[in-house]
Amino acid sequence: MRALVTGSNGFVGSSLIRHLLADPGQRVVAVQRHSKPTPHPVGVETLQIDALDAHTDWRPVLAQVDAVVHLAARVHVMRDDATDPLAEFRRVNVDGSLQLARQAAQAGVRRFVYVSSIKVNGEHTLPGQPFAATDTPQPRDAYGISKHEAELGLRRLADSSGMELVIVRPPLVYGPGVRANFRSMMQWLTRGIPLPFGAIHNQRSLVALDNLCDLIAVCTRHPDAPGGTFLAGDGEDVSTTQLLRRLGTALGYPARLIGVPPAALSAFFSLAGKADVSRRLFNSLQVDIGEARTRLGWRPPIGLDEGLRRAAAAFLGESGAAPAARSEQ
Repeated sequence: MRALVTGSNGFVGSSLIRHLLADPGQRVVAVQRHSKPTPHPVGVETLQIDALDAHTDWRPVLAQVDAVVHLAARVHVMRDDATDPLAEFRRVNVDGSLQLARQAAQAGVRRFVYVSSIKVNGEHTLPGQPFAATDTPQPRDAYGISKHEAELGLRRLADSSGMELVIVRPPLVYGPGVRANFRSMMQWLTRGIPLPFGAIHNQRSLVALDNLCDLIAVCTRHPDAPGGTFLAGDGEDVSTTQLLRRLGTALGYPARLIGVPPAALSAFFSLAGKADVSRRLFNSLQVDIGEARTRLGWRPPIGLDEGLRRAAAAFLGESGAAPAARSEQ
């Protein structure tokens, strides 16, 4: 099978290519931005593009492609300096995705796997009431809205063209090379900073990078995947407090947590203009991966603790830090 992967120089894309190549019969075309070239394993065909929008010409690389995995996107950012963020998200995530899908259908591509976001479902759940693939979408921010609109457009195109569509919605993805907030947590822990998050009783779903890549790979080939929407996850939910403790164990730097009441912390973050940070730390966001289990027979290959161990090992290698127990010897 020949697969085209967009966003191949990203956190998920670079790992997905290695995962796909574990199948000796798999050939890969890796699409990446000119501004961020990334070397790939020998044998991977590489295409560089300037932009992802309604004018991108994909036709030269779509011949003899069996499946497209579309990862490239304008991602959610904390401080967006675009004059009209929603318009910019739509230009890339909606118009760009539909341009690729239309040309893929015209080229006879059999299957299109669209990696969306759990933000299509919404921003948070009540404890014990996880999001399901069949829930009515309730996106709240510009990123989530653009991802939902892309899903709707892709469904219409698949219905009219006959190209098979599969949608995957991951929550927070972590693993070797993770950045942003998850990396910040590892930095806090390795510095031994006391954290006021010892009394948080929410429930959060995460997905290890290896688990997400495995699910995407299954979606490129499983006969029952077309038409499906699959939520990705590790199959185990944790509170923010539990996550910090288990991540500290993986790093070898036990978490130093102080049990400050969440209500007091929420008030502090709100006064500081960080209400969005407060929601991510204290709200629940759970996903039900039952659809992937029953329809695809998929099981997460690794558990949460192994996923944390792999993320921690990569972080320690990059930063030059040694686990605390080792550094004391």
